[in-house]
Amino acid sequence: MKRIILFVLTNLAVVVVLGIVASLTGANRFIGANGMNLGTLLVFALIMGFGGAIISLLISKPVAKWSSGVRVIEQPQNADEAWIVDTVRKFADKAGIGMPEVGIFEGDPNAFATGAFKNSALVAVSTGLLRGMTREEIEAVIGHEVAHIANGDMVTMTLIQGVMNTFVVFISRVVGYFVDKVILKNNNDGPGMGYYITTIVMDIVLGFAAAIVVAWFSRQREFRADAGAAQLMGRKQPMINALARLGGMAPGELPKSVAAMGIAGGIGQLFSTHPPIEERIAALQNSQS
Repeated sequence: MKRIILFVLTNLAVVVVLGIVASLTGANRFIGANGMNLGTLLVFALIMGFGGAIISLLISKPVAKWSSGVRVIEQPQNADEAWIVDTVRKFADKAGIGMPEVGIFEGDPNAFATGAFKNSALVAVSTGLLRGMTREEIEAVIGHEVAHIANGDMVTMTLIQGVMNTFVVFISRVVGYFVDKVILKNNNDGPGMGYYITTIVMDIVLGFAAAIVVAWFSRQREFRADAGAAQLMGRKQPMINALARLGGMAPGELPKSVAAMGIAGGIGQLFSTHPPIEERIAALQNSQS
């Protein structure tokens, strides 16, 4: 329940902030007596599209800590925690990035990386992962998450999401205006009910299409992170073993804010942010590393 409330409140806050920005800049006034101003609409779409994606990126780390119940390891309390921190540090140094924060959260086998910048990210692993895998397999999973950070995947996905959001906002309003003025022949200076209804419907339809595109990019990024883990470890077999073991486990559910950065896959081919485990294993087996 806390995760759902958090997700709703975060999105509500983003909408409120972007609405204020659009009002202050006049970017939301793109329909007038002379028709639709496409330049003003594009500015509005960019503010709404990239604004939401960037705000989500900037708050990703604190949101992930709270929603997943991550306990950041400030000072290792035992040998296992010290080993996890040392492993993250070793891979971060090898990947040429700043030392991420390291955390542990309660739950079934999973792990994730998040954060707005390469040199101030967070790597978190679940207690289920630590209990259910060998150290070599855990090391491979940590390498996978560090590879996400080194590849700049958080920023890349934010940019892709921003482009898709902008596309949805822009096209839905152009179509809404066409339906309202051309098909329904609304002769008033401002938009009519046909514009608002059409825009809402198009936002939903195009939003699903955009989600498919973003999920496809996310799946390609997973293959790169698997290969990155193999490179960091110097061989690919540990990552293959880790994936095979994950394939026999029930993956832990992650909050929506960090689900795309997790190690375990999702459900539904088109909307899944992760490829099937068997495809990831096959890609590693066929790689030259």
